Amino acid sequence: MNLNRENMKKLMFLITFTVILLVGVQRLDVVLGTLDVLVAIFFPFVFGGAVAFFLNVPMAFLERLLFGTERKEKWKRKLARPLSLLLTVVLVIAVIVLVIFVVVPELSSTVTNLALQIEAAIPKAQEWLNDIFQNNEQVTAWLESQEVNWETMIRTGLNMVQSGAESVLVSMVLAARGLINAVYTFVIAVAFSCYVLIQKEKLCVQARMLLRALLPQKHADRVLYIFSLSYRTFTNFITGQCLEAMILGTMFFVVMSILRFPYALLVGILVAVTALIPIFGAFIGCAIGAFLILVVNPMQALAFVALFLVLQQVEGNLIYPHVVGNSVGLPSIWVLVAVTVGGNLMGLVGMLIFIPLVSVLYTLLREWVYRRLREKKLREEDV
Repeated sequence: MNLNRENMKKLMFLITFTVILLVGVQRLDVVLGTLDVLVAIFFPFVFGGAVAFFLNVPMAFLERLLFGTERKEKWKRKLARPLSLLLTVVLVIAVIVLVIFVVVPELSSTVTNLALQIEAAIPKAQEWLNDIFQNNEQVTAWLESQEVNWETMIRTGLNMVQSGAESVLVSMVLAARGLINAVYTFVIAVAFSCYVLIQKEKLCVQARMLLRALLPQKHADRVLYIFSLSYRTFTNFITGQCLEAMILGTMFFVVMSILRFPYALLVGILVAVTALIPIFGAFIGCAIGAFLILVVNPMQALAFVALFLVLQQVEGNLIYPHVVGNSVGLPSIWVLVAVTVGGNLMGLVGMLIFIPLVSVLYTLLREWVYRRLREKKLREEDV
């Protein structure tokens, strides 16, 4: 090996990396503790960046719709971004308020009515149990043969109450601390996301300058291409997911109104909101909708479940693969795989992230395969 200056730099880098890796493995607890601290510090900014990414989709749409793509007037250039951001925030808040003040009160009212029905049914159940126990000599004899130690039962109950009170106090303190941390994180994240959205072009230029300063031209172009592909894929996925949710919610509202089901508007909104969770979200809306209708009419609740299964087949086989699958350039089978794997690994967040993530990997793999086939002078039909 020729130990010139360039090779010496590579050798020193390799030795340094090996030493750091060995020390990190030996002091893994310190490394993990440091990572936890860093995650806690930077989480508000990461969360704010995610919020900015999601809000950028409707904000960019409103910006193009209201002010166009060419803004020669000075007032348009100054007003377009802040006004579009303000309208986006108002729109998001309006959707949240709609869900809170339409869905939640109706659920509360339904639960109250169900509790009243249960309360009314308790005397009948008591009479039924009394008839069973009084007219059954074997049950009566068994109950009389049982010995109950009331002192032990009372002592056990007092111990449970005491330990429960201590647990409640500790839980209240932890909940208060968690609430304060959550509010702090939310405020920092929202402020950071607004700054990112206002200055997104400037931040993009700075990021490109940094990449080109750190990496060779070829590698910098490749990284920028992957970032651009990821941005388009995630944006198309968010747009397609929202469009699919609106279509499904509208379908439920129209069909339920035609068939005169109760809570047509409420269930339509509920299904649209829960359908934002890929593939499986609509089942949550079905369970809540069936519960609401069950209190009014049990037979209609069964009919609603059957209606849901029919509309779910239409949505799963026709709407979702074409609207969301095509929007991210991912075949239907890989959409299902991405949702299943993401849900098992990261829950709801994994479902939302893995579809566009798998789409990016699928696109990069497809480009690599076609490039290798061209290098080997093979056509797709010859394989």
